[in-house]
Amino acid sequence: MEDDSRTLATDFIFLGFSNLAELQKLLFVVFLLLYLVTLSTNATIMTIIRLDPSLHMPMYFFLSDLSFLETCYTFVIVPKMLVDLLAERKAISFLGCAVQMYFFLFLGCSHSFLLAAMGYDRFVAICHPLHYNSIMTQRVCVQLVIASALIGLLVAQADTTLVFCLPFRASRKLNHFFCDIAPVLSVAFAHTNLSEAVVFTLAIFVLLIPLTLILISYLFILFAILKIPSATGRRKAFSTCSAHLMVVVVHYGCACSIYLRSNASYSSDKDAVISVAYTILTPLLNSLRNKDVKTALRKSLRKNRLSQKDFQ
Repeated sequence: MEDDSRTLATDFIFLGFSNLAELQKLLFVVFLLLYLVTLSTNATIMTIIRLDPSLHMPMYFFLSDLSFLETCYTFVIVPKMLVDLLAERKAISFLGCAVQMYFFLFLGCSHSFLLAAMGYDRFVAICHPLHYNSIMTQRVCVQLVIASALIGLLVAQADTTLVFCLPFRASRKLNHFFCDIAPVLSVAFAHTNLSEAVVFTLAIFVLLIPLTLILISYLFILFAILKIPSATGRRKAFSTCSAHLMVVVVHYGCACSIYLRSNASYSSDKDAVISVAYTILTPLLNSLRNKDVKTALRKSLRKNRLSQKDFQ
């Protein structure tokens, strides 16, 4: 019996939103609408940035990559969650759980470091405007994106291997709506302090290092903005950073509250609520945030209307 309880599981059962059984259909509609808005808006952002020559700049190159990451990021979590909201048995296979965790960590870690790259881009643009084009070349931008992806791949590989090499209990019920690290570790038969310490150390690396780089960038940006003599100039300089800052606060605030603490303090209900924020609301905020992309979209729509009138 003891050996049976230590065998690797074939299925995990999700219990997320189980205490809201009467609201699950309503949640399905709400989350589906938010997901469709996020997908369509991110697709529009990527298309507009690609087609509009005035947006062929490093800031929008990073924004397009961020939109692509967040589209993939939500695709890993939300479709399965929507299916489970309408299903009686909310299950996922052992392999499916491992794959979901791997891609969630890969995309989430890449997202963190890409936000740091965007912070560096804003630092160069505001603090060294005369050298911006020579510093933020296309090659440098591509290298920053590739570096973010490689770090994400390495962290995801390490974390997923550490977690899924553990034996699991016979009861494999996760108080969550996807395969995150803490809920999966909570059903492991015996996860060692070493494995938890390694996961925690990787979380510090993925969250605190890019967040520290962003804070340093914005410290220099703040000093540079305060030196601008006109209020209009200060307002314009700050407006180029405000959208990025909003996403940084939501992303790192949610992620740090979940991953930068010991597994002993794991709270399933609290984590599920916070996870909704950074898996659905953060991508939605990012997709709706950029004023210049909205302006380019309006110009594109006006051109289409004018061309249709001319054709008629």
